[in-house]
Amino acid sequence: MQPHLIDHFLHQTQIVGHISGRDIIKRGGVAVLMTGICIAAGFWMQAVTVLTVIAVVEFISYPLNKRASKLDAPLELRSGLAVFFFNWLAMLPFLAFGLILSQSGSLPYVVTGYLWVFGVYVHVSNTFGLLPFYNWSQMLVAFAAMFLMHLNLMNNPAFAQDPTAWLLTAISTIVYISNTRDTMNLQKDTNQALERARQEANARLADLEKLSRSDSLTGLMNRRAFDEVVQSMMTQHANRQGVTVFLIDLDGFKPINDSYGHKAGDAVLCAIAARLNALAARGDRVARVGGDEFAFLSAHITSLKQAKAFAERLVNTLRQTIPFEQKQLDVGVSIGIARQGPAATTPPELLSGADQAMYRAKQDSNTNIMVYDKNAFPVRPTLKDRETLMAAMHNGEILPYYQPKVRIDTGEIIGFEALSRWEHPQRGLLSPSHFLPMINELALQGSFMASTAERVLQDLARMKQERLDPGQVSINMSEVTLATLLGRKELFAILDRYPELRHHLTFEITEDIFLARAGEIMRRSIQLFRNAGVRISLDDFGTGYASLQHLKEMAFDELKLDTGFVRDLGIDPAARVLVEGLLTISRGLKVDLIAEGVETEQQRNMLRDMGCKYVQGYFYGAAMPFRETCLRLHARRQDPIATKDITSAA
Repeated sequence: MQPHLIDHFLHQTQIVGHISGRDIIKRGGVAVLMTGICIAAGFWMQAVTVLTVIAVVEFISYPLNKRASKLDAPLELRSGLAVFFFNWLAMLPFLAFGLILSQSGSLPYVVTGYLWVFGVYVHVSNTFGLLPFYNWSQMLVAFAAMFLMHLNLMNNPAFAQDPTAWLLTAISTIVYISNTRDTMNLQKDTNQALERARQEANARLADLEKLSRSDSLTGLMNRRAFDEVVQSMMTQHANRQGVTVFLIDLDGFKPINDSYGHKAGDAVLCAIAARLNALAARGDRVARVGGDEFAFLSAHITSLKQAKAFAERLVNTLRQTIPFEQKQLDVGVSIGIARQGPAATTPPELLSGADQAMYRAKQDSNTNIMVYDKNAFPVRPTLKDRETLMAAMHNGEILPYYQPKVRIDTGEIIGFEALSRWEHPQRGLLSPSHFLPMINELALQGSFMASTAERVLQDLARMKQERLDPGQVSINMSEVTLATLLGRKELFAILDRYPELRHHLTFEITEDIFLARAGEIMRRSIQLFRNAGVRISLDDFGTGYASLQHLKEMAFDELKLDTGFVRDLGIDPAARVLVEGLLTISRGLKVDLIAEGVETEQQRNMLRDMGCKYVQGYFYGAAMPFRETCLRLHARRQDPIATKDITSAA
């Protein structure tokens, strides 16, 4: 027998051993039943003999079947042959019940015997249909038993018939057997087709799993797979020198995408991936963990000195010019380094440290490599901080204060800017600098924006109930709200609850949102809110490199002059020239311009003389809580000349 056939035989033998060992009680029960029927038919001696043979065979085969059924242990050929023989032998006494009953002169007993043999035949074909060695060896025995029953019936005086009738019965049995064989072959083909389909499905699942763990563009691991590898390697090297993570961010990648298209950007990413792979030693891992962020994991580096030297090598390699369609593309890199050790004992700590170091490297103009130092870096917010911030927003501890926006020639309040404050139960009133960085780092911008908008609209509704006119109230718009469908839906749901107040709202956006996200998505989102009746203001106007380009591409209702220009009025002559130019642009576009950061009378007077209509700043008042804002509006309604009469002051 060929080795592969022996393997198939032994594998099938183990399955048969499992089935036979499992069904021993059922076989014993039907054996006793058939013994009783045979005794009732008058064949008590033959019945008891057959039952005794069955008991002996089952007693011998049971331990063999139990040993064979241990699928985790290999089966020897000798044991397999023993199991095969005794299971084949066990068929004979069971079929003997049918042969015994075929000798009866009573038709019900004969029919019972015939049904019994057919039942055994069907049981074999159903149970062992996928195990050909056992199926056909036992089916042939069952076929032989049927023809022996025919011979018994032909020779039974109680059923003497025309031989032609018995010949037809035999032919019908042959047809039945032939049909069974065809059915089993078709079943085999079906099972093979199903097995092929299962294998194809498993292959596709494996491909999908690979896709879910790799970056489709570069072929590198993605963030999910990289996190798992970090976990594994940190555990593996915990008692040795540990592992080192290099988090690499490409500087100047977005301008390449914007100037030359995504094809050029893809070429840059693939080139960077190839260079990182070329630098990887055996056991190192490389991943693309973000749009233009890569990660390098190594267990070969044993000190910070080695880590810095390797980072320098990374910088020198990655910033080499990348050829693309007759062009030469250049990118810079910022690298954050974190090593496994007391400051980073878990994968989240290690990856977070590398991320913080990379961010610090991007901010530092003197270096593009930074090593994470837990003592020198600020403490990162925790899940507890997240819960505290969420509770503060939910409980109304973080709420809007309102700084007035004023018409410069009359002192009339034309609206407010909503600026968040935290009325902390233990620490008192906190300015945004104490909690906005945590909100950004914990990715709570969307929740914070929704909470702020909800409370501003509630305050506006109360002002309207008191017959106060709040004018235009500005809210700083978060990037997440504009960029994500969920953020927009949540904000629109809030606006839908206050449809009559939409025309009082102004959403302030800064130019950096166009840098952080795809500009077209942002423009569409902004237009959706304008269509809904909300005014849009471009904050920090004049500071971004593409402010004029944004004015050309989309419509704004308001521009806010950055405080830096106002602060330098009367100090730097260039500030006056620039402010006058920006005022001219706003008038030409027929867009309101509000000068922020007005703190002195001199600044106010210079802006007024240049034709600026609207101002905001501490000269007119700091941000006030809701009730104080309402009192100021009441006072203004009762005495239009109250509180800083601008005309007389001039």
